[in-house]
Amino acid sequence: MNVLTSYIVREILKGSFITLILLLTLFNLFTFSDELADLGKGGYGLKQIFYYLALTSPTVFYELMPASALLGSLFILGAMGNNHELIAMRAAGLSVFGIIKATLVAGVVLVTISIFVGEFIAPDAQKEAQLLKATIDGKKVMLNDLYGLWLRENKRFINVRQIQDNGDLVDISIYDIDDQQHLYQATHAEQAIFLGNQQWRLKNIKQSLISTEQMQSISHDEQLLKSAIAPDLLKLAVVEPDNLSFIDLVKYVNFLKGNHQKSQRFELALWGRVVNPLVTFIMLLVSAPFVIGIKRGISVGGRMLIGVVIGMGFNIIDKIVGHLGLIYELNPPLIAFMPSLIMLALAVNAIKRVQ
Repeated sequence: MNVLTSYIVREILKGSFITLILLLTLFNLFTFSDELADLGKGGYGLKQIFYYLALTSPTVFYELMPASALLGSLFILGAMGNNHELIAMRAAGLSVFGIIKATLVAGVVLVTISIFVGEFIAPDAQKEAQLLKATIDGKKVMLNDLYGLWLRENKRFINVRQIQDNGDLVDISIYDIDDQQHLYQATHAEQAIFLGNQQWRLKNIKQSLISTEQMQSISHDEQLLKSAIAPDLLKLAVVEPDNLSFIDLVKYVNFLKGNHQKSQRFELALWGRVVNPLVTFIMLLVSAPFVIGIKRGISVGGRMLIGVVIGMGFNIIDKIVGHLGLIYELNPPLIAFMPSLIMLALAVNAIKRVQ
């Protein structure tokens, strides 16, 4: 890597991280303002609010990386253009392709950091943040909604009202159906403890056996339940798909498909994880021709406005395409890649025009 390339890479990284810190601070200020509404509930004080912000920051960091790369590169390359640095570099033998290459090298660093944070830090931190929010009610539990969490495993439907911090379940209802889709057994347990090897120990059980002739009620102190649903899988189910790691999404998608349930929402999030690094590269690729091809008199504010319009436009189109894909059950990989590929085509066309 020559001196000019190293200089461009270093400056773009500096500009992108400064932009990322500013955007992250802005987002956290908005979140802090929202969290103040829960201040004082269930021991949820300022200390817990700042801890919550720290836990959610890795997810926001991951989501803001493409926009930060776009704005940071527009700012840095625009400043270089206004200061005649790009003209001097091209006079020294650095081509437009060389400038774009340096920009993409900076993208490799940004994407590597983004993947590390998004896959190994953000998912666990987001789960902990959700668990912290549950303490507002004074209980170490996670609740999906008013009716608890519903899961299906083959011909069994399971309703869980509470998931404790250690993975134990509280207030569980299990409904078994036969081949004719008739309910033949309903079980309620006060608590379920995971023993490993697909085994749960149910405690304080009330069971109803249902047939066309009669209904029989049975009580047990304890009973073993064999189920492939483990505590980690339950915790995945109560977290938003966009906040799960790639591995967690693969695991949950396979579970849903194995039980013949709709998985498109999670598949779209899964392919979104694959596309996210590509989006960062595309945003960097977009910035180069816009800077090189625009007159040097354009102010920094003007360049930032260009970046905001491009970033917001891409995000809006991506959201619209994603929702349409879910509504009409379109192919998840196609829906995930389509906006990025369209933006890539526009960027390549702009580069050709500049050259």
